[in-house]
Amino acid sequence: MKWTNDVGSLVIELPQAFNYRECLQFLKRSHHEILHHIKDNVLYKLLKIDEQFILCEITEQAHKIIVTFPMKQPASHEQAIIAQYVAEWFDITKDLQGYYQMAENDQILSSLVKKYSGLRLIGIPDLFEALVWAIIGQQINLSFAYMLKKRFVEHFGEYIYFEGQSYWLFPTPERIAAIEVDNLINLQFTRRKSEYIINIAKMITSGQLTKDLLCQQEDYEAMKKRLMDIRGIGAWTADYVLMKCLQQPTAFPIADVGLHTALKIQLALERKPTIEELKNYAEHWQGWQAYATFYLWRSLYETV
Repeated sequence: MKWTNDVGSLVIELPQAFNYRECLQFLKRSHHEILHHIKDNVLYKLLKIDEQFILCEITEQAHKIIVTFPMKQPASHEQAIIAQYVAEWFDITKDLQGYYQMAENDQILSSLVKKYSGLRLIGIPDLFEALVWAIIGQQINLSFAYMLKKRFVEHFGEYIYFEGQSYWLFPTPERIAAIEVDNLINLQFTRRKSEYIINIAKMITSGQLTKDLLCQQEDYEAMKKRLMDIRGIGAWTADYVLMKCLQQPTAFPIADVGLHTALKIQLALERKPTIEELKNYAEHWQGWQAYATFYLWRSLYETV
């Protein structure tokens, strides 16, 4: 991933198979999103580096990502961290040629890759945020999950107010490790989810759980097992986090309700497919299960 500094702006080179507007369509999928703000195809994201708040204004020009800084110009080393964050967020470094070659010959994906060409798997670079979001989403609908996330962020996160808009940061594991279960129950979290989230915050704070440690596992299955050894993390949660945070293309949350709904719609089925039927449909997706899942999720947001 190549980036340069051009008159105070951070410029990130993009691969050919990249569609900024299509990526924004996915990021716009909920009006309750609190961790980024989109206005007139400009994406605003607050980051915190070395205890400094940095507001990023992200656009695309001439097939390059341009990041400007309306509040404060970050130092060179901070810009390097921002470039890495954006690259992970938009999965910029992934070569999608193999995915498109596979998908063009797949009965389910062929129409989707034409429709959403250039869409990248929008990630969650922060491990704690990815784990908490996955746990929040367990066995509830997406609308309520967004409501819980908004309460969580507003109660325990930090924010800045700039030109009439609030910009929020996801709570740190250190902050959540110090709260009590009842603090989350009061926000309508279940007791179990509250316990899971606080325990994970303590593990990350103590250094027992990090992205680096997960990436040191010998393969995808070892990473998944390491996550599933943690209380509250089942197969779906582990796969979701490996897909969205660790950028594992073989991650496959096969029991995902949204995935089943999208397949039902795409195939005009009278009912959602069973797990065994889904495995049969996905036989050709080997190595690209995460992208296949993500494109099917995208198909659910046609009204966005």
